[in-house]
Amino acid sequence: MKIYLTGLVFCSLMISSCNDTKKEVVIESPKVESRKLGELKIAFYEQDSMKLHFEYYKKQDSLLSKKQLAFQGKLNEKRKSMETYYMSYMQKAQSNLLSQVEAEAYQRNLQNQEAELMKYQEEQGGKLEKESISLNEAIFKKIDSFSKSFCEKNNIDLLLIHGPGGQFNYISPEMDVTNDFVAFLNESQAEIENDLKK
Repeated sequence: MKIYLTGLVFCSLMISSCNDTKKEVVIESPKVESRKLGELKIAFYEQDSMKLHFEYYKKQDSLLSKKQLAFQGKLNEKRKSMETYYMSYMQKAQSNLLSQVEAEAYQRNLQNQEAELMKYQEEQGGKLEKESISLNEAIFKKIDSFSKSFCEKNNIDLLLIHGPGGQFNYISPEMDVTNDFVAFLNESQAEIENDLKK
């Protein structure tokens, strides 16, 4: 009887401990249904081709290059003038043709020229850099907005950008729409120019 009671107590403890286990709550994630039936049309364009073949981009890049060359020319002119002044000072100083007051005046003038050169380089160089960044941002925003129109016109579901250092190691050349996209942008050039002037 003692064994019987011990067995009964043991069984009841087992049953009660099994009932105390917590039930794991399983949350099912919602199932996402496909948004499109049929074939997905994917294409890409070469980013570098914009600089080479998109007429508006080439035109703006050319104008900016002319400004940069003019800036560099003016900077070189100022440097050359400063060097000439310095050489004149050195020749007179070595020939003992300058008084102490005249030597100090030369040195002050040289410092002023150097400060003016640095100021010109910082202000005008910074201005050109900002203009370049702003122009590139505006052009690429336009390319992005016109890519939507291009995709709608050509029933493209996904248009990728391919370029050096990009995330795609290989894309089949059959998917390349660069020439068509550049032609579309060039046809839309008047609209793009008007939008960028606003």
